[in-house]
Amino acid sequence: MESAKKHFRGGSSLSFHKSVLLQNVISFLDPHPGKKFIDGTAGGGGHSEALLTRGAEVLGIDQDPEALEYISKNIPKNLQKNLKLIQGNFSDISKIAAQAGFEQVDGILLDLGVSSHQLDEHGRGFSFNYEGPLDMRMDPKLNLTAYDLINNFERRRLHEVIQAYGEEKLAGPIASAIERARQVKPIRTTIELSKIIEDVYRRCKVSKSRIHPATRTFQALRIVINSETLNLEECLPQTGNLIKSGGRLVVISFHSLEDGIVKRFLKGNDRFQTLTERPIGPSFAETEENPRARSAKLRAAQRV
Repeated sequence: MESAKKHFRGGSSLSFHKSVLLQNVISFLDPHPGKKFIDGTAGGGGHSEALLTRGAEVLGIDQDPEALEYISKNIPKNLQKNLKLIQGNFSDISKIAAQAGFEQVDGILLDLGVSSHQLDEHGRGFSFNYEGPLDMRMDPKLNLTAYDLINNFERRRLHEVIQAYGEEKLAGPIASAIERARQVKPIRTTIELSKIIEDVYRRCKVSKSRIHPATRTFQALRIVINSETLNLEECLPQTGNLIKSGGRLVVISFHSLEDGIVKRFLKGNDRFQTLTERPIGPSFAETEENPRARSAKLRAAQRV
């Protein structure tokens, strides 16, 4: 896959999206000088920068080395003295926090999902809007790619993945169409896969939706390749040991699977008091400015 990735690499510039629900995050975490926070999914560093600007210390974790490179180059130099960046996965948050001297913190933020940079960078293969290799790895050291999954998983397993992690009603027909197509030749690019899915929607005469037909299938592939739900389930229980009494946990999710995991974790958890009876979504103004924020859901809780 590496040679294919180089071929598609030049498709977009290195840029990250505006941080979603930024004012809500700041309101719940209430950063001040002397406070310490962990940004478990640092992304483009927008949330971290907002915390740093208010005098807090921040440990930024991300599995994507391009994200950390972007942050180190774009966060103002005067703020970087209070910033530590570590490449890793938030499933190892306790170990990473101990390594960085953040064993007890005033808050943890998890902004889940894929960044705009990952979507827009053609060589990453996350988007059905651009021609790119079927990759979808957030951490380039991972072995499994979307190409491997699409071309090697048996039809029944593909069906299960697309249905369970994409909540796709046409998972069966899509898996069958993928199986037929790869018998002719391997499916190598995002656009090839997207067209296969669009054809299924046309054949099944599905009425137009506000989302692209390939959205749910691409979501499912990304979740499985990066073990996203498993990593979240491993991370959340660790937060109770890291957050001080009175500290806050804030999680922003982008689909019902993630939000369900967070909701179940907080429900009846005697270490956290839920601060958001229902998840908070973006305002109309934020959605207009940043359409990718439309599905964001924020839940917050306080350590007791």
